[in-house]
Amino acid sequence: MPLSRAGDALGPGHLDHAVLADVLGYRLAQATIPTNAIFRARIADPFGLNKLEFSLLMLVSGNAEVTPKRLSIALNVPGPNLTLLLDRLEERGQIERRRSEEDRRVQHVLLTRKGRALVGRLRGTIATMEEDLLGHLTEAERAMLFELLKKVAAHRRG
Repeated sequence: MPLSRAGDALGPGHLDHAVLADVLGYRLAQATIPTNAIFRARIADPFGLNKLEFSLLMLVSGNAEVTPKRLSIALNVPGPNLTLLLDRLEERGQIERRRSEEDRRVQHVLLTRKGRALVGRLRGTIATMEEDLLGHLTEAERAMLFELLKKVAAHRRG
């Protein structure tokens, strides 16, 4: 690969990316290129799910008594958009909304039998997907990456 004036290899497009080397948003955007491709191949195409649907199903599977409000906050999705997403997953038979027995004003989102089966298949795919994406990193590098991304995300508002 050709070298830039600074002695570094040129990046994608045979361009010198040094001007953006220290811009987190650019680095994250570049990292989403392989992430999106692997997600599409392992989850989107075989299971017919987008990233938001996948994340919602996984969050519901890992949390008891999830409310739409809590999902809206966790996924940073406005309430009306989340309602449309929940409607779509409910139409597919993957989730159901049920009124709380303690407070009838509260609605919980639950996986249906079909949703639980889907999540089971997804869990089997996640490890392979992650290995495709992160297999070239050591365990220590993976841990560091996740810890640093967790710290960056902690500054989120809302």
